[in-house]
Amino acid sequence: MKILLLNPNTTAEVTGLLYAAGHRAASPGTELVAMTARRGVPYIATRAEAQIGGAIALEMLAEAGPSFDAAIIAAFGDPGLFGARELFAFPIVGLAEAAMLTACMVGRKFAIVTFSRTLAPWYEECVAMHGLEKRCAGIRALDEAFQSISDVQSEKEEVLVRLANAAVEQDQADVVILSGAPLSGLADKIKDRIPVPLIDPISAAVRQAETLAVLKPLKARAGTFQRPGPKPTIGLSEPLAAVIEHRDTNERGR
Repeated sequence: MKILLLNPNTTAEVTGLLYAAGHRAASPGTELVAMTARRGVPYIATRAEAQIGGAIALEMLAEAGPSFDAAIIAAFGDPGLFGARELFAFPIVGLAEAAMLTACMVGRKFAIVTFSRTLAPWYEECVAMHGLEKRCAGIRALDEAFQSISDVQSEKEEVLVRLANAAVEQDQADVVILSGAPLSGLADKIKDRIPVPLIDPISAAVRQAETLAVLKPLKARAGTFQRPGPKPTIGLSEPLAAVIEHRDTNERGR
């Protein structure tokens, strides 16, 4: 099984964190292929940056080609996820959706803990996008500066633990999601210090991607996720234009 691990921001060190945590969670025989965006922003933290990252994610998926069994858009707000499901035939998994749906399987309400206050509005909208507002106990975020995006989990570990425990004690969360790609792998390090299950989004996403790859769902030919018809594609990258114009070869499941 071959799964594309797509980081739609430009920080290669974050891709390394994602790959390391994802590889530990993957089943024997699963190959993860990591890609880092060549342009865009160091990390996605706002709605505007999410729009940019979503477009870049679609281009990266098109450039990667049809040789994958599934793909993961490895940014917690799931930029470009629904567009990707419209265009591509193989299963596309979002980091946030995978984490939240997994959390719903081990508790009634989940809390999201993240590393930057600027992420909270976007994450709230991501929860709503997936129809999970009633299952979300709240979002707690660091309200202080950090030195490095690639080292934020080690730099702010103690504060993140306190936020996670506050979500349990004050928000009545049954499950805590440590959100944001830079926190990949942290859940396994601190799980004994939190009294409820911790969800590592990349671990959940890898397992969900494996499941969908085995199930081999057909590409929608009706409904809201059917591929749109041909239209002008001036200005798009050649691979993405090919997908939109139906000239791509990625037609498994049709």
